[in-house]
Amino acid sequence: MKKQPARPAAIRPRIVRLFAPHRARLAVIALLVLVSAAVATVPPLLIRLILDDALPHGRTGLLTLLALVMIALTAASTALGVFQAHQSMIVGQRIMSGLRTEVYAHLQRMSLGFFTRTHTGEVQSRISNDIGGMDTVVTTAVTTVLGSGATVLAALTAMTLLDWRLALVSLALLPLFVWVNNRVGRERREIVRERYEKVAALTTLIEESLSVSGFLLGRLLGRSRAVTEEFARQSTALGEISVRTTMAGRWRQAGLQVVVAAMPVLIYWAAGLRGSPVTVGTLVAFAALQQSLLGPAVQLTQVGAVVQSSLSLFERVFEYLDLPVDVPEPSSPTPLTAARGHVRFERVHFGYGDEPVLRDISLDVRPGTRLAVVGPTGAGKTSLGYLLLRLHDVTAGRITIDGVDVRDLDFETLARTVGAVSQDSHLLHATVAENLRLGKPGATDEELVEAARMAHIHDLVASLPDGYATVVGERGYRFSGGEKQRLAIARTILRDPPVLLLDEATSALDTRTERAVQEALAQLSQNRTTITIAHRLSTVRDADQIIVLNGGRIAERGSHAELAESGGEYSSMLAGTAPVRAEEWR
Repeated sequence: MKKQPARPAAIRPRIVRLFAPHRARLAVIALLVLVSAAVATVPPLLIRLILDDALPHGRTGLLTLLALVMIALTAASTALGVFQAHQSMIVGQRIMSGLRTEVYAHLQRMSLGFFTRTHTGEVQSRISNDIGGMDTVVTTAVTTVLGSGATVLAALTAMTLLDWRLALVSLALLPLFVWVNNRVGRERREIVRERYEKVAALTTLIEESLSVSGFLLGRLLGRSRAVTEEFARQSTALGEISVRTTMAGRWRQAGLQVVVAAMPVLIYWAAGLRGSPVTVGTLVAFAALQQSLLGPAVQLTQVGAVVQSSLSLFERVFEYLDLPVDVPEPSSPTPLTAARGHVRFERVHFGYGDEPVLRDISLDVRPGTRLAVVGPTGAGKTSLGYLLLRLHDVTAGRITIDGVDVRDLDFETLARTVGAVSQDSHLLHATVAENLRLGKPGATDEELVEAARMAHIHDLVASLPDGYATVVGERGYRFSGGEKQRLAIARTILRDPPVLLLDEATSALDTRTERAVQEALAQLSQNRTTITIAHRLSTVRDADQIIVLNGGRIAERGSHAELAESGGEYSSMLAGTAPVRAEEWR
């Protein structure tokens, strides 16, 4: 079910709060705006003096003085405008940067489940496109509203002083501007939300089809033409809605422009109907002030429409900020120094929604010992590892390291304590050295080489033309699966965690490559608490303790010898008679 957009009344206070940390700079901007508005009303009054006094009476000295003052005021107003724009841009960009960072930081606190449910392109679009679309609102809207409002008030004051009756004629049009602003804003708001939803969909398609994996999938399945046609369809739809966004209310605003252009004529006509004489200087000054009134009024309507339409973008961003954090970091984390690596699962239950995955799991993994977890697909093996890493939180029970609940550890401490190597080792599009230093940012070149030697990958890296400066390519596609695994192992060796989680780290490798990776893993596992989640039983024979998961419960536990002779599920797996593929277990 599609979520209903938030009401504008609930969104606006949150937008205003974004500006709160910048009060001092906004005060400076407001002062500049007021001074600039006051300066802008003076030239029309000087024109009146020129036309009604200096020119008719040949007062060249006064004419020269007034002309110089007008030039000076114009120069001052221009300089104030540049400085004001600079300050406004600083405020706006800082707000956008802060909002981007806040959304990014909030998403970093989400559980793995959020990212398995959400397209990466959608997330990227919210952070880049949606917040980028707010640029006009947060950088110029405030100063435009302040500047135009101050100019309107100053112009009204000056017009009233010149001729209050003609001022009333000019004021009669202001309700029309307000009405047009509200109508255009409402139209654009819904269109803009639809537009950015289509932008997100197009971003997702690009991310999925032009990544290395997406490109290979499309090429191998012969889907390149179909994907291109889908891209063209979505791109065309986005172009059409962009036209609708631009043209929404354009005819109404065009009508206002005609009215603004006709206003001087209306003033001359109204002055003629009065019957009482009005000087030429007063009429010209009044017409100039009227433009100072109606021009900013048009700007206010246009900015109002932009703000109204941008509410949809703020709604989309606030939706992400309002997502509940289901794996919260503790406000007062418990320190864990010199961790020994004693891991305990105490009556742990876990499920996705109402679907139970693990039931009543109790384990005691002593420091420096090795636990192996085996079982059929869907038994909950990977979920067990995710709970230890706090990618999810337990539904009931608790998991402790050296007696401390993992929920009481901050994420950095937990990551420093538990190192993980999975079958899908992620490498960044960076150099080998940069990927390795993710495990230890301050690692020296000598430490990189030593870790690579222990992972049996140094000789390969050293043989490359650029050595450790070699760029691995997106997701490490320059390297084979086994080579990526060994790079990931070297990265974990640099971190030197007391607890090691191996999640089916060799299940996707051929026998020869598996043997090389196993040697690296054996080196990594020395003197560490090791939990191995495995498909192939050949990788767990030397474990101190083996558990068999089935249906989310521990069906058996013991050593390899004990379980092999028990006649239970484990021995069936060894014999190849379990209801899974025999080659998975041998």
